Amino acid sequence: MATVQKPASSSDSDPRYANIDEKKRKRMLSNRESARRSRMKKQKLLEDLVNEVSALQKNNTQICEKIKFTTQRFVKMEASNSVLRAQVIELTESLQCLNSMLHMAEDVSGYDVGIPEIPDPLMKPWQLPCATQPICSTFDG
Repeated sequence: MATVQKPASSSDSDPRYANIDEKKRKRMLSNRESARRSRMKKQKLLEDLVNEVSALQKNNTQICEKIKFTTQRFVKMEASNSVLRAQVIELTESLQCLNSMLHMAEDVSGYDVGIPEIPDPLMKPWQLPCATQPICSTFDG
């Protein structure tokens, strides 16, 4: 019985070609490992970005809540300021009316009452004379 032998390929018998096949196999393994590391790195980066987006969204929500709260406080303060400005105008008008009555009384009686000049509180509120006693109010803001 005759056995058929395959002709020996040049890479099987030549050690130079065997070394090239081994290099090719090592390079393939190295490329696979590099690709695996690259995929892991990409996945880690994606997870980090998702976490950062989540943290930024949470921070944004907190900032929006603070803005909403501050805006509500501002609106309340603005309303209180408007009421106080109206009260200042009313009180200034009353004071002017009383001063004019004092001027008339001064003219009729001939006595010098010493009527102080009324400052305009809306024009230069920083120049108003300071009260020596605290001013009590029923305003509960």
